[in-house]
Amino acid sequence: MTKRRPVVGVPACIKPIGAHDFHVVGRKYVDAVLAAGCTPVLLPALGERQDVAQLIDMLDGVMFTGSPSMVEPARYGQQPAYPDMHLDKERDATTFPLIAAALDAGLPLMAICRGFQELNVALGGTLFQAVQDVPGRIDHREPKDKSLDVQYGPAHPVNLTAGGKLQAILGGVSQIQVNSIHSQGIDALAPALTAEAVAPDGQIEAVWVTGAKSFALAVQWHPEWKVMDNPDSVKIFTAFGDACRVRQAT
Repeated sequence: MTKRRPVVGVPACIKPIGAHDFHVVGRKYVDAVLAAGCTPVLLPALGERQDVAQLIDMLDGVMFTGSPSMVEPARYGQQPAYPDMHLDKERDATTFPLIAAALDAGLPLMAICRGFQELNVALGGTLFQAVQDVPGRIDHREPKDKSLDVQYGPAHPVNLTAGGKLQAILGGVSQIQVNSIHSQGIDALAPALTAEAVAPDGQIEAVWVTGAKSFALAVQWHPEWKVMDNPDSVKIFTAFGDACRVRQAT
């Protein structure tokens, strides 16, 4: 009998297509979960209608993805800084309880871009709504007039925290190159998080949940993009997959 692969839940976003709303997840995230040796299961954005306890029982890990939408500013005590901000309240209502339940249960957790921001806000932190407008910060947005390979290409280095979890995953290096495709970012770091990587301008780019029971990493960049072509991304997703396999075995 073939041993089943660990099951990783991937929360969806709500996206209008034509006259109807759809639950959607970017293909690159699904492919990255497969690259980690796990089976992705897409979780609809049901908000309060979801059975969080049942999901935790079903899953061996969870990955919170990037998205065109932003975390609702009201969740960190602010009003939207600009009127056309793309929000997805149903995703927020789905992911925030799931983050809390996953951490409480010791479920391996990986978060990327919006997911990175969700984790910080869920644990009591705040966000810059437009990093490019913050004095001393660079513009972390992608060049949208360029090809996807350029948009997702190396944009700047990040310095890894000495002795940190991410540095250990990446083999002890002190710096790596990452892509940069975001306008929002961490302002006040949540008390329960430890910074694991910082951009040269001081912007926090990776965090770990301090004292987490299992793998609990979040990154601002996009390691899921053509994951198998980037040795650093392979190491990150392999570590996540290994944690999911440990969870499955126990």
